[in-house]
Amino acid sequence: MALHTSTGNFLNLLNSSHQHFDLTDHSHQRRLLFLADELLKLTSVSVAQLQQAATVHNAPIEFRLAVKLVESRRMLTRLTEPVNVAVVYAMWGEHNRLLPKSATNLNGEDALRVKIEQLQWITKGTNVNWQLIAVDDGCPHGSAQLAREILQEYPSSVSVRVEILELAAALPAQSGPLRNLESADDSRKGGAIILGCERALERHADAVIYTDADSSVHLGQIGLLLAPYVHEGAEVVLGNRKDPLSILVKQEARWGVGIKSLRHMQRMIGHAIFEQGIKDTQAAFKLYSRKALESILQAPTVYDFSFDTDWIFAAMAEEYTFTTVPFAFIDSAAESASIVQGPMTTWYVLLDGLIKSAQARGVEYNQEMAAVFYSEIESHHDLELIIDVLPPELAHVDDKALGDASVMSPQAMRNWILSAKALEQKLEQMSATLPS
Repeated sequence: MALHTSTGNFLNLLNSSHQHFDLTDHSHQRRLLFLADELLKLTSVSVAQLQQAATVHNAPIEFRLAVKLVESRRMLTRLTEPVNVAVVYAMWGEHNRLLPKSATNLNGEDALRVKIEQLQWITKGTNVNWQLIAVDDGCPHGSAQLAREILQEYPSSVSVRVEILELAAALPAQSGPLRNLESADDSRKGGAIILGCERALERHADAVIYTDADSSVHLGQIGLLLAPYVHEGAEVVLGNRKDPLSILVKQEARWGVGIKSLRHMQRMIGHAIFEQGIKDTQAAFKLYSRKALESILQAPTVYDFSFDTDWIFAAMAEEYTFTTVPFAFIDSAAESASIVQGPMTTWYVLLDGLIKSAQARGVEYNQEMAAVFYSEIESHHDLELIIDVLPPELAHVDDKALGDASVMSPQAMRNWILSAKALEQKLEQMSATLPS
């Protein structure tokens, strides 16, 4: 790639970038923003050139992350009309990640301060007005109170943009989208996100972006979501970690090989979504326009982890325009609620909610696979039987083929589950006959 002499320090920036990015190290966060600022000064270098250089030179993760931020920042600086954006997230068990890393808090990310710093950086001098809404989802460790204490450190010019809510304080609700949620104990993320979105609309947000409480998604990337919304009129913009242009650092080791079976079931049931090219339904980086949200929140089907697909089904039913965008995601697994509450518990909720949402929204779905799920999967325990093994039909199938019933039919999946149950029963019988 040919570069002008005015951008001579470009390769120096690339070569001096770090190979590792640690979400728990605040110096890494500062270095990343500094690098992005330096790249932004190279106005004669396009984002496409930066992306090409990152590929050609096998650039370090820090440089590739900075390129995403440069792309996002340039998009925001080109906006000519004011846009009010709310970023919403749920908090459950975030007491460790809210605090900085220390000898007694090895997983600390200083997450609230990091989010504020990222939003200040990306919106400075632009027409984007930001607000941040964090909702305690019934956290047993007082995430809301801890977040409020952190927020007290900021001047009013910043704190006025941030709001800490508690789902329990909003329940029971006599009307509105939370009217069918009895208590915060019955919510698993979805209820908190709904409350946050309600508040964002009350605060006159034009669009709402929701993310996770951790630092896995750098909010300096919000321009990637806003550009299609502003320039293309997209009412729903979904981050896609599976896009070839995305940066994905994910600890897949936490799943067994049988995760392909679960994804195969998921994509068969929800084929109306996945056939649209939406492969990453659970990415915590999505934008919904005010218009789309007002419609979706009329009657949410679920209040748990499966709310993502419920909202997508709802938007599809109303024929809102969709698009997907690549972005950077660095897994923050150590304190993840899905790990604390159990990965297969989460997956059971996802599959169960997917079926309920499809039925409620009147969207076509694979009823045979849904029937297999309800007849053979009684709880997360049955999913645990198949997560560490893989059926022969899926052994050599790539991700694109998952969900294709001709690859492995619902009946074949039923037989696979039944064989796993039979093996477990046999092992239990053998164990019972062994001398104690």
